[in-house]
Amino acid sequence: MQNGDWTWLYWTAGAVLALVILFLLVVIRKGRLLPGDHVFRASRWSRGNHLLPAQVAVTRDSITFYRPQWIGKLEESIHLTHVASIKIDTGVVFSDIFIETTGGRDPVICHGHTKHDAVEMKGIIEKFQTEYYGPGSRAGS
Repeated sequence: MQNGDWTWLYWTAGAVLALVILFLLVVIRKGRLLPGDHVFRASRWSRGNHLLPAQVAVTRDSITFYRPQWIGKLEESIHLTHVASIKIDTGVVFSDIFIETTGGRDPVICHGHTKHDAVEMKGIIEKFQTEYYGPGSRAGS
């Protein structure tokens, strides 16, 4: 074979390599940790989180569930005053967190967090609720 016969193979290999690099850059970019002090990212080893892991950000006023998608994102926020209960379903390795609201909607379900993260997330939410409803607080005055 002549040298010119292999050109198509080089171009094809270059195009495949460029697509793989683009794919990896998108996965890394969409998997970045959200800003904030209390952000919990699901494990990539858990179901539904292999390439684009979900995250939960807890602030003094709200809980935000963030799930990246190939095009866009799904983001759901719940004000702290609307959290009715938090349930943790602990498996062998990972835990699922169910955040139920006072509005009676279906609970927000966060799959694939470590047991430690799940317990810490619940503790932070309860701490912020106690501060919000405690004596001398915004809601108590």
